[in-house]
Amino acid sequence: MRIIIITFIFSITSLIAQSRDYTPDQDWSNLNRYKLDNAQLGSPLEHEKRVVFMGNSITEGWSLLFPEFFEGKPYVNRGISGQTTPQMLVRFRADVIALEPKVVLILAGINDIAGNTGPADVTMITNNIMSMAELAQSNDIHVIICSILPAKNFPWNPGMNPPPKILAVNTIIEKFANDNGIIYLDYYSSMVDEDNALKKEYGYDGVHPNKKGYQVMSLLAENAINRILNN
Repeated sequence: MRIIIITFIFSITSLIAQSRDYTPDQDWSNLNRYKLDNAQLGSPLEHEKRVVFMGNSITEGWSLLFPEFFEGKPYVNRGISGQTTPQMLVRFRADVIALEPKVVLILAGINDIAGNTGPADVTMITNNIMSMAELAQSNDIHVIICSILPAKNFPWNPGMNPPPKILAVNTIIEKFANDNGIIYLDYYSSMVDEDNALKKEYGYDGVHPNKKGYQVMSLLAENAINRILNN
């Protein structure tokens, strides 16, 4: 397990290092991270039902720890490690709308709660998630809003007490989804333990899923995607 964790961390670091022409001061939202990939991907082929996964390290790591979920499918991973919702909102047009997907899954908010780009309250987080959803809908993209995964603490920023904020954000975005004809994808309920933490069998650091965790998420995500594409 230790080797897997080290390999995962190294892989995430390497992916970030591969960002083209990236300097933090010039590209706060990391728009250059997928710039060339997006250009090479181009528009969907006829009858292609493209699905974009928008998120942070939990989304980015999905392709590393459980790549078979993406293989042979028109699934596009646009996760960037460490990102918060304002950063995702800035790059949403480039990394989602411009790719012309049928569906986008938005999984965001945990890094806001961790304070990665400064203090963020529940209203700020949910407003950004809702803005991304509204941008997608205005461009005829079906939206799946994902719950934040459970986390009891942050290894990189301890003492933040994330459970209350996680529950508050999830409650608001679930209501928003239900009120606006959007699918709410509840990862949280399947992955939380009795202490409001990520189940140990589903993660390796209390925040990020391991392969077993991604297997649970993949089943839930596939079901939500098929509800849209099969209608």
